[in-house]
Amino acid sequence: MTDAIAFYGAEQVRALLDYDGCIGAMREAMSFVSLSDTPQPLRNIVELGHGRLFGLMPGSLHCVNGFGAKLVSVFAQLDREGRFAHRGVVVLFEGDDGSVCCIGDAGAITQIRTACASAVATDALARFKSRVLAVFGTGSQAESHIRALVRIRPLNRIVIWGRSAANAERLAQRMADELDIETVATTDGKAAAAEADIICTVTAAQEPVLLGEWVRPGTHVNLVGSSYLGPVETDSALVARSHYIADYRPSALTAAAEFAAAKDAGLIDDDHLAAEIGEVLVKLKPGRTEDAQITVYKSLGHAVQDLAALAYLHDRAGRARMPS
Repeated sequence: MTDAIAFYGAEQVRALLDYDGCIGAMREAMSFVSLSDTPQPLRNIVELGHGRLFGLMPGSLHCVNGFGAKLVSVFAQLDREGRFAHRGVVVLFEGDDGSVCCIGDAGAITQIRTACASAVATDALARFKSRVLAVFGTGSQAESHIRALVRIRPLNRIVIWGRSAANAERLAQRMADELDIETVATTDGKAAAAEADIICTVTAAQEPVLLGEWVRPGTHVNLVGSSYLGPVETDSALVARSHYIADYRPSALTAAAEFAAAKDAGLIDDDHLAAEIGEVLVKLKPGRTEDAQITVYKSLGHAVQDLAALAYLHDRAGRARMPS
């Protein structure tokens, strides 16, 4: 008889996948991806209708001696309702014998690891003196991004933009109470961008909510919400102006909607994708090269991030069970 497979539900994931530890796991995973000679497979997506997707994301991660996949549905409207938009499982296999090591709730893992990956990119690309964060979006990713980014820059002000003033106000009050940082809400995207040193777009928008002309020189932008061709959170002007970094080059050239739109408009070509974030982390390629530069990190997400997060929390759970 085989041993039972460990399963981590959403509550266990939130208890074990701490932000600081996950940020470290994301830094290690993305560095591995860019240093590895083995190409990672691209995700497969089945469109189920407007704002509804089913995705299969396989990957291998030798730094944890494992491989696996995420099986996930993405229903965008759930995020606007304050629920997980991502639902499914992450399955981690042992690299030595091919057995299933553990399974984790994909929604909770995705919420935390996505924000932590953005934090890694922000730490590498944003100016050290960045103090004001603007978050476009009011769902679960907005909340997790705020929690992650306060760990890598000493923020003194957070601006939350949302189409719904009530939703933005509720999130701003909750974050202000939790973090003791001045946090305000607005429905004016231009005003939010105008004072920001760091911007995160974490929306389900189909059309741009952030315009390039609004973004100040020196700003770092994390584009997170759009994960497939079609929906765009920013206009092509911002992409063209930016020093553009992606999580994984083949994925970005295939599925980064904002990049594809700028390319279709004749404003850029594939060479505009300056580097993978892992290449910046291991100093194979430069990140920010001047203070006034606008940097963009395009987050599409990758299975190695999910696998690294699950491996980290599984290890942490095992250590907690060990007798003292």
